[in-house]
Amino acid sequence: MSPPAPPVRVERVPADRTYDLRGRVLRPHAPDRVRFPGDDVPDAASFAAIDGDEVVGTVVVYPEACPWRPEATAAWRLRGMATAPDRRSAGIGGAVLAAALAHIAAAGGTLVWCNARTPARRFYERAGFRVHGDEWVDPDIGPHVAMWRPVPADVPAPG
Repeated sequence: MSPPAPPVRVERVPADRTYDLRGRVLRPHAPDRVRFPGDDVPDAASFAAIDGDEVVGTVVVYPEACPWRPEATAAWRLRGMATAPDRRSAGIGGAVLAAALAHIAAAGGTLVWCNARTPARRFYERAGFRVHGDEWVDPDIGPHVAMWRPVPADVPAPG
């Protein structure tokens, strides 16, 4: 009998460490579009769930004004949320999201927003996000809905 596998760990990583998973999950037909403009924002933070040496979950967050809440001066954008298909429903997405929310809270952020793919809508709703506006279709990557949630100052760090 083999020993149990070590648990998946969530770490802050350079954005390029997440590109392979982003390409496989988010942009399988356009792997050259896995780098986001927000990756280069000075306060951007990329997080990865890592199993051994493999990135199995990821997200990036960075300060960016929320288009429909311009008065929210401490808004952050969430992008590139992805979990390896064979690892979904195992808490990996929740773990990287928790790390991102804790980072935003520690940086003084008070709101996080994203353009969520509609199949992920329930995941975000369970995490406290609310829908803003109507669904739309990005011709390159499919149906989306805008979502947001407040970030309380006392979000605990994961783990």
